[in-house]
Amino acid sequence: MASDVMGASGRAMMHALISGQGEPEVLAELAKGRLRRKLPELRKALTTRFRDHHAFLLGRMLTHVEDLESDIEAISERVEATIAPFARQVELLTTIPGVGKRSAEVILAEIGSDMSQFPTAAHLASWAGICPDQRESAGKRKSAKTRRGAQHLRT
Repeated sequence: MASDVMGASGRAMMHALISGQGEPEVLAELAKGRLRRKLPELRKALTTRFRDHHAFLLGRMLTHVEDLESDIEAISERVEATIAPFARQVELLTTIPGVGKRSAEVILAEIGSDMSQFPTAAHLASWAGICPDQRESAGKRKSAKTRRGAQHLRT
């Protein structure tokens, strides 16, 4: 029904349920955007038994999610402030296909901005654990992922 339960419509409906509003018609009217095209189906889906203990549990879960979102925002602001002096390095890293802003920040945090500690790109790739490992047995070479390296860069 709703593509994002934690979106504006979903949160409005959950807050209404927590505050004691249980009428499907009233809850459905809280739908916004494209979800308003599905009002009849939404009314039917919202016809349920929602008791006080459900409201309590949902309230606790929503509070927890909102606290986590607040923490994520505070940490993101701190990362932005800390990484600001390295904006040029982040910009250069994002020119690599598949490396976005957050990945560039993680790479910079793990490796640092001083590349002189790595004599070659191969040394850096090996240290980071992103180079293929060569396995040889009975004269046959098998390619495999390396298990060594910086775990934060490998995820």
